[in-house]
Amino acid sequence: MRCSTEIRIEDRTNMVPFRAMKKHTHGFIESDELRDMGFKSVGQNVQVSASCEIVGYENVEIGDNVRIDAFCSVIATGFIRIGSYVHVGANSVLSGRGGIIMEDFAGLSGGVMLYSASDDYGGDYLTNSMAPKEHTNVKVAPIRIEGHAVIGAGSVVLPGVVVGQGAAVGALSKVDRSLDPWGIYNGNPCRRFGDRKRGLLERETAVRNSLRVLADM
Repeated sequence: MRCSTEIRIEDRTNMVPFRAMKKHTHGFIESDELRDMGFKSVGQNVQVSASCEIVGYENVEIGDNVRIDAFCSVIATGFIRIGSYVHVGANSVLSGRGGIIMEDFAGLSGGVMLYSASDDYGGDYLTNSMAPKEHTNVKVAPIRIEGHAVIGAGSVVLPGVVVGQGAAVGALSKVDRSLDPWGIYNGNPCRRFGDRKRGLLERETAVRNSLRVLADM
């Protein structure tokens, strides 16, 4: 049995928390200032709440038109890549030891937990972040949230999961295996309950076409 784990203390060595770099006490920090803080890359129209905690910002890539709401934790001891037109709801956790990718138009509702590292709770190994690592059996694997996938409030996604394009996950679900594209899922364990419509792809095309028109002007 595996459950989510905290980032081990040795993975935080020499990481300066985002909170320590901020001048703000409220509101959002925007693209230009984020770039000055040393993020790996930051696109246009990016807003990150000043109440967020970000560790390893030099490992974080953010596309265009992204908002990360209040009290989120982004722990980038591995890579974290966030595409364009992405929203991360308040109180979410992106634990990126194994790597996290969120593709364009993906979204997380409030309180979603993405854990790319997980302890083995079966009883043969020690657990928690303070146990000597040679006596643990931590699964570390990247998480990918594909384009137009949405994760409902309070859900947990575990290491190695791919949430397929357009998949919708209901609130309070546990996702411990990959999900096929364009399904509607819910529960613990997460199960498929239906199919999601794909009309939104036409709207994505319209958005991208409008951007090309503006770029050519």
